[in-house]
Amino acid sequence: MAASHLPSPVLVGAFVLLINCLWLFPEVTIAKHAGITRHYKFNVRLQNVTRLCQTKTILTVNGKFPGPRIIAREGDRVLVKVVNHVSNNVSFHWHGIRQLQSGWADGPAYITQCPIQTGQTYVYNFTIVGQRGTLFWHAHITWLRATLYGPIFILPKHNVPYPFAKPYKEVPIIFGEWWNANTEAVINQALQTGAGPNVSDAYTINGQPGPLYNCSANETFKLKVKPGKTYLLRLINAALNDELFFTVANHTLTIVEADAVYTKPFQTDILLIAPGQTTNVLLKTKAHPTNATFLMAARPYFTGQGTFDNSTVAGILEYEIPSVASSSNTSIKNLTLPTFPPINGTSFAANFSSKFRSLANAQYPANVPQTVQKHFFFTVGLGSNPCQKNQTCQGPNGTKFAASVNNISFVLPTTALLQTHFFGQSNGVYTTDFPSFPVVAFNYTGTPPNNTMVANGTKVVVLPFNTTVELVLQDTSILGAESHPLHLHGYNFFVVGQGFGNFDSKKDPTRFNLVDPVERNTVGVPSGGWVAIRFSADNPGVWFMHCHFEVHLSWGLKMAWIVMDGKLPNQKLPPPPSDLPKC
Repeated sequence: MAASHLPSPVLVGAFVLLINCLWLFPEVTIAKHAGITRHYKFNVRLQNVTRLCQTKTILTVNGKFPGPRIIAREGDRVLVKVVNHVSNNVSFHWHGIRQLQSGWADGPAYITQCPIQTGQTYVYNFTIVGQRGTLFWHAHITWLRATLYGPIFILPKHNVPYPFAKPYKEVPIIFGEWWNANTEAVINQALQTGAGPNVSDAYTINGQPGPLYNCSANETFKLKVKPGKTYLLRLINAALNDELFFTVANHTLTIVEADAVYTKPFQTDILLIAPGQTTNVLLKTKAHPTNATFLMAARPYFTGQGTFDNSTVAGILEYEIPSVASSSNTSIKNLTLPTFPPINGTSFAANFSSKFRSLANAQYPANVPQTVQKHFFFTVGLGSNPCQKNQTCQGPNGTKFAASVNNISFVLPTTALLQTHFFGQSNGVYTTDFPSFPVVAFNYTGTPPNNTMVANGTKVVVLPFNTTVELVLQDTSILGAESHPLHLHGYNFFVVGQGFGNFDSKKDPTRFNLVDPVERNTVGVPSGGWVAIRFSADNPGVWFMHCHFEVHLSWGLKMAWIVMDGKLPNQKLPPPPSDLPKC
């Protein structure tokens, strides 16, 4: 009898196991070029989670809250297979990843993709080019990122050291919010009534509210440290609507990176981090601590007019020294809560942000555009929409709250902008007449105009490939001055200037820093002030820009840039993948 060519059950089982491992464990396959290919699988499922003595069902990735970490090196290719097992449509954004020639993987729903519907699968496929540090991933549709978020660690290439002393250990510190209510119901009610939404019930560190909240003493993040060691804390603000001050009692932090770009190191006792921002800091522990435990804490920086979650989240820094009493023997009441700036400490915010500088050296240059081909001036702030007939609205003077850029409140289309752009089907989906400057000039930070109504539309700015851009973002006081963390997808930009009051196009540019400005993907527009950024439009695709306060995003403080293809093959956006979700 001839030998059988069918594989044995053992071989089949081994092959299936190998394929599954490729998705479950990252560092497994070798890319043809620099770096390796890392595979992850994200199963979006419902999970019961208890916080503040309340159990609720939340959306999670792989049953975890916060979600799993992604670890890669500069130059690696990352494939994340997302399987949607819930009734909500989902999409994921890899916040801060440049997505060079991989705009189909950027993730904001109805901008670069239609959402992943129930039972659907989509593989996000991107390569990390020229970045190292800390970023994060989060859902990018409605308010689902309240629970769908997790860290991204980008390590330097092999044998490339950090530009600072190697830390003893690296620890993620992710700030978030806990809501007893369903966040989808919260924003849906607010959009229906026109009022501001309800606020969160607690802040969290790595998903834990901490001992300052009722019923949460056992839900406290503890960082156990050894004396005389240096720890790299990878800080991420994943909160929906709150900028946060953070400090560790009786310890000094050294900032060495922001938004996955190394910075000139500087020391601070307190830092400010906006939603969407990441910051790497070095924490040097005491060689001979007299106490074993110290509080680390975060509380909000808030400049708006409405309500906010005015609470404090705390974790515990615990020294591993047997001779000193540990936190298990120490009452939280006996620990000193660190001192914070005022809730509306705008002067601290401005001082702190002005300290960030790029390394700007031969290995890590600051390639700031020295000449500008296109100038833009965008006002950002709140406004209002009229109330529908036969409806009572709870916004300003019986209207509905809205938000806008250059008085345009962006309306999400029902199909993805990137698809319609790529296939030349923009008719009826978007127009290319987004105003480069305010249509009507006014005293932006002075007495507000009588008319607070916004225009509504889906308008974009079109940029030729490689255009050098200078954009001034100006806060307005129409419904009260307020800080706005603005995030630009697909790009890093250089923060060349900032100030208070109205931007002066003649005087202020003379003080721009064009030598070593910080390079970021999310910047806080100062309350009652302005910030100027520069970037080169070298990444073709459709790129979202929006306030990272989720409530302002829902109200329309967002817009999109279309960057055209260049002439060379590596300057063009490739066709969409075959599994791109359909609307």
